[in-house]
Amino acid sequence: MVRGSAQTAAEVSVGRRERGGAGRGGGTRRGREIDAALQRAYPDARCALDHRNAFELLVATVLSAQTTDERVNTVTPELFDRWPTPADLAAASEDDVRAVVRVLGFQARRAGQLIGLAAALERDHAGEVSADRDALTALPGVGRKTAHVVLGNVFDVPAITVDTHVGRLARRLGLTAADAPLAVEKDLARELPEADWTFACHRLIAHGRAVCTSRAPACGACVLADLCPRVGVV
Repeated sequence: MVRGSAQTAAEVSVGRRERGGAGRGGGTRRGREIDAALQRAYPDARCALDHRNAFELLVATVLSAQTTDERVNTVTPELFDRWPTPADLAAASEDDVRAVVRVLGFQARRAGQLIGLAAALERDHAGEVSADRDALTALPGVGRKTAHVVLGNVFDVPAITVDTHVGRLARRLGLTAADAPLAVEKDLARELPEADWTFACHRLIAHGRAVCTSRAPACGACVLADLCPRVGVV
């Protein structure tokens, strides 16, 4: 059942602003408390996609759409062993790439997407992955979320990545009332310390996988129990 004292996300948001709003780039007091608690609980939280450089993370993140990071990690070793650079992948046979990524599903679309991405890197960026978000999102198959993964984890540019876990926890914690990823991102940017944006998202993802799951959140075992209004929790 929904906890009797649970508030709506909008009510929590209003109360939060009344209790002392956001510092410039420093997040709100409650946002900092949540992030600090998660940092203690998940000190080793990091990007779950295995990679050695920006190109590998970019490709792995594109592949992670509609599948899990764990499954992507099963195909990228062979993928990067056979085609380690954008030039190699751009020249690959689509049939060969399709065979490697088949286990992920949608293999025809994924193969064409990867070859097109690699070709664009070669054609427009001399085979280098840019640290500019607009340049990244102009690449085939690269959206804002993928760009933020690369910016935050390779180039150390603070970036908020809103996946299903981050969105779900942000709403349950009353940090946003929004459903659209961009709106959630903007709300979290106000709530969380800017320097921690990238790893705060990793910590939210870790907590979403381990404790605050979609169907059966373990509220009794949650390190955020005293900070969480459990918006929408049933």
